[in-house]
Parts: sequence; structure tokens; C-alpha cells
Amino acid sequence: MPPTVVDVNAVVERLWPLSGAEVWDAPGLLSGDPNATVASIHLAVDAVLDVVDEATAGGADLLLVHHPLLLRGVTSIAEDRYKGSVLARLIRANCALVAAHTNADVVETGTSAVLAHRLGLVDARPITSGETPTRGIGRVGRLPEPTTVGRLARLLGEILPATASGIRVAGDYDRRVDTVALCGGAGDSLLSEPAVLGADVYITSDLRHHPASESRENSRVAGGPALIDVSHWASEWLWLETAAAELRAALPGVDVSVSDVRTDPWDFTIVQ
Repeated sequence: MPPTVVDVNAVVERLWPLSGAEVWDAPGLLSGDPNATVASIHLAVDAVLDVVDEATAGGADLLLVHHPLLLRGVTSIAEDRYKGSVLARLIRANCALVAAHTNADVVETGTSAVLAHRLGLVDARPITSGETPTRGIGRVGRLPEPTTVGRLARLLGEILPATASGIRVAGDYDRRVDTVALCGGAGDSLLSEPAVLGADVYITSDLRHHPASESRENSRVAGGPALIDVSHWASEWLWLETAAAELRAALPGVDVSVSDVRTDPWDFTIVQ
């Protein structure tokens, strides 16, 4: 018999335990009949309208996303609003919705770990860890061979899917890089962490003006990392194939697909 939504959600919570989620997070089963059978799972970073249409058109029984749709409270799910429209389309198509967010960030094969692996980091470890030393937010490690900030940024351009916002860098192009700290998704909260301050470069997303400016100026005074700011969506999209492989291994016979829809919110930039 095919697994049910409850069965699949149990596998999701085994692969990415809810105990690893931040207190403010909202992962888990959001909508769908717990007893419905699941023959097909579709993975994406965001539950946006195009992704939902892709999943339902392909006959998916369950959509697994990284970002929880209802992370912030809403007072209406009427269909004249984005979140209401998403839920209505999924429910009509009998497609359940599950999220694995910060609980999928912290595991050994999570979002930051996948990016660290793609960069070839040696002896990578979490920037911050809890009871399990191998699990935690972000990763820091050594490159197999030294490079420069500029060459590392170009390598990221080859590894990550292209987006309109591209890759932004604060630092000297020719500065030597041996140690890399990184955090998939928004990571300016880690700028003051010792592992980040001790790295030659810090790669993350959504760096805001003031935290980035303060980090840059502190680096000029007391030393610190160059900064590389990449697309939030792109930095986490890499994880989907790893997650899909883990689901296929845990759920033989269930079709697991990965969305190619670019859910980065920016369409184009003007270079001045």
C-alpha cells in the first residue's frame, strides 16, 4: 500500500526532526487529509502560486517546501489573497503541504552543509551547534586550496542557479581565502559569531545595509571576513536534490520530483 500523508510526514520528521527547529519557526504538516495516500511528492523552496500550479499539474499528492507558508500569522485565507489562493488550489487538488525549515537547516545534510559540500570545504562544522556537535546553523571549514575572494565569488556563480540579483561582494577581489564561513538563507544574525569573525569570507543571503556596513568597517579596524551576499532562494535550492534523494531512499515506490521554478522574487536589475 502507498504511504499516507501521516506516514510521509513521519519520515520528514525523522529526516529533519522538529526538535531542531527554532522556537519561532512553523514547520510540519500545514494542510491536507492525513489519511490520503501519497504516490508523488514535489519539492520546492517556496509555496508560491507557480510552484503550486506546477505541483498540481504534475499530479503531486504532497508538496514539501522549505519555507513555511504560514510562518507569520494571517487573519484571512480568502482566495483574493496569495496565501488563501495557494491553500485553496492545493486543497482542491488533494495535494498536502508540508514544510521543513530550520529543522532542515541544522542537520548534517541540511542547506548549509550542502553548500559547504559543493564548495569542497574540508573539516566543515556548524557555526553554532547544540547538544549534537555535528548539527547546527551554518558551516565553517577550509578550502582544499587557497583562492581569492573574487575567484570564490565566481565559483559560487557557477554552483548556484542564476538570479537577477546576482552575487554581491564586500572585500578586495584579490584577498586570499583559506577559511570559509557560510549560512544558507538569511544569516546576518551570525555576523558576530567567533567562527564567522575568524573566517576569511562569510557567504550568506539578505545582508542588510547596517549589519553589512558595520561588519565591513569592523573588519577594517580589527580584522574580519569579506562578505559575499547571494540569493536566498538560490542558496537553499541546492538542498532540494539532497532532500529528494533522502526521501526516495526512505519511501521506495514514491515518485519524488524537484521544482525548477525560480522563486527568487526579483525579475531584473538595472546596473548604474
